[in-house]
This record gives sequence, structure tokens and C-alpha cells, in this order.
Amino acid sequence: MSDGAPRPAPYEQIVFSGGGLRCFWHGGWMEAVGESLEFRPARITGSSGGALSAAAWIAGRETRLFDRFVRAVRRTDWNVTLDDMDDDHGRTPHQRVYEAIVEDVIDAAAQARIAEGPAFQVNVSTVGDASGATLRALVAGTIYQAEQAVAPTPRPRLSASAGVEQRLIDARQAARDGMLPDLIRMAATVPPAFRPDDWDGEPIYDGGMVDKAPLPDPDEGRTLVLLTKRFHSLPDDDPDRIDYVEPSETVLSGSKLDFTDPDLLHEAWALGGKDGRDWLARR
Repeated sequence: MSDGAPRPAPYEQIVFSGGGLRCFWHGGWMEAVGESLEFRPARITGSSGGALSAAAWIAGRETRLFDRFVRAVRRTDWNVTLDDMDDDHGRTPHQRVYEAIVEDVIDAAAQARIAEGPAFQVNVSTVGDASGATLRALVAGTIYQAEQAVAPTPRPRLSASAGVEQRLIDARQAARDGMLPDLIRMAATVPPAFRPDDWDGEPIYDGGMVDKAPLPDPDEGRTLVLLTKRFHSLPDDDPDRIDYVEPSETVLSGSKLDFTDPDLLHEAWALGGKDGRDWLARR
């Protein structure tokens, strides 16, 4: 605990990496560190589940997000079945649960707060508007998974060979347009678990295939990058300007996409809190 008011944090940019349910590590970390440091970044980015982490943090909804997700997961008995892949909307339990949570937590009041907050970009990937987009995304995802299995890195290099491109989308403008929940949902689209939708005429997929921890554009000032797993190697960025923070151990004992076990959420949040307190003690 802090002995007084939180002191200003020395970061102009914060990056919330992706990682599925591991992203609840972000909430525990920011809650613990926020007792001693006050973050007032000029720019924020989020990728995949990290886009939801970032939006919830900006809106002051981290605890609400956690509680809402726990309630939803307790009511979910399975992750996917063949019947779910062919429902009227083409959405699996993952996507239906995630969509409902995002729309509830990132409501009109939260979007208004985000629209007036710091610059905020959501990282997504796309294969453009060419035919066979989902198949190409599946190929890119397979390449990405293979690369992560051999040499895990927050900045994959090989999925671009399948024609995947990065987009950083202005989340504040999306909030002003009332479209931020849609953007956050699209940013976590992992086929076939999630069905893709279009943004500005392009099918949108999980941005983690191209960059799990994207730096803002423009990229200026000291930067805090919050990862949700330990990597074989970190990007060769300026260590005097960019601080990468990794979990001290594996965040989850189960799958990052298991929407049936609320204990996983508690594990991620608790480890984030522990790691945040340890990080403060080392400063």
C-alpha cells in the first residue's frame, strides 16, 4: 500500500497485449500498481483481449468487467459444439458470450468517457477484401501458431506471408460513433471460434497475428508494455524508452479460451496483483 497519494507514473504510452483470458492479469496488475502510481498516458493501444482490457481501464470498469465475465463463465457449460458452428448467426458460444459482456461493460457511459480520454488505438489484422478471406486468415493463424510454438515472440514475423496486414483503428472515434463494442469484439476474432465481420469494407481478425503488443502511432515517449505471457525473445526496442513487463509465471492453468471455468479468471487477476506489487518493490 502507498503511504500517501499515488505519485505520477513516468509513462506517456501504455500497451495492453493480447492473450485471451490471460488479459485479466492486466486488471490485477493495474489495480495493484495503481495504489502507488497514477497513470496519465497520452496514448494507449490494445490488441485482441488487450483491447477490452484497455477500454475497461480507461473507462474505470476493470472490476465490473471481471465480475461480469465471472458471472457469464459460470453460466457457460461448453465452449463449442458442431451445432453451434451452424446457428442462425454463425456465432459460437465464445463469440456470443464475449459480445454480450463487451456490450454490457462498454456501454454508452463508458464510451463517452473513452471518447474524451487519451488517444486510444485498437490493433486488428486483415487480409483485405479479396475472396477467401477466412481461409487465408486460417492459414495465417496456423503459421502464427507454429511460429509461437517454436520461438514465441510478441511480434510475429511469418503470418504476413499469408497476406495479413495490420491496422491500428482509432478507438476514440469508434466510441463517439457508438461502435466501440463492435470494434473490440472484432479485434478478438479468431476463426473458426469467432466469425469475422467487416470494418470499413475489410474483414477484421485478431491483431495478435501481426503484433501482440503494438506500439502506438505516433510512437513517442516512455512506454509501458504489459504482456500476458513470458516470451522466448522480446522485440529489439530501445530499453531506455520501452519497458516490457512479463508475468512471473504461467498465467493460467487452463486454456486462454476456456469460457467454462471462472477459476481461471481469478488465477489471472491474482497473479497480476502479485506481479504488480513485486514490480513496485523493485522500483
